[in-house]
Amino acid sequence: MRRRRAPRTLGSALRPARTRARPKTLLAAVQESWPGAAGAGIAEQAQPVAERDGLVTVACHSATWAQELHLLQSELLERINRALSERDEEGLGLRISGLRFTADAARHES
Repeated sequence: MRRRRAPRTLGSALRPARTRARPKTLLAAVQESWPGAAGAGIAEQAQPVAERDGLVTVACHSATWAQELHLLQSELLERINRALSERDEEGLGLRISGLRFTADAARHES
């Protein structure tokens, strides 16, 4: 038995439990990857809220944000799919086919 000299950080202690508890849906994977793929500024203004047949709906805080993100759609789609492929440990082929942006984030907030 090996003794530890210092206590582990809470994050490292909980990481295995978080990995096992992670939902295995495409939407959950996109939601987890979104802040890193989209960037912190965009993630504050828009969140993925639904997925159907590979099309992810992203709820934005305003119509202006929805329009701007629509213009960035191809870049965001590429970055999200890259992030999904990097975290696809089980080889499920996680990939989204498109993004749809709406201006109804308030409806999805709790």
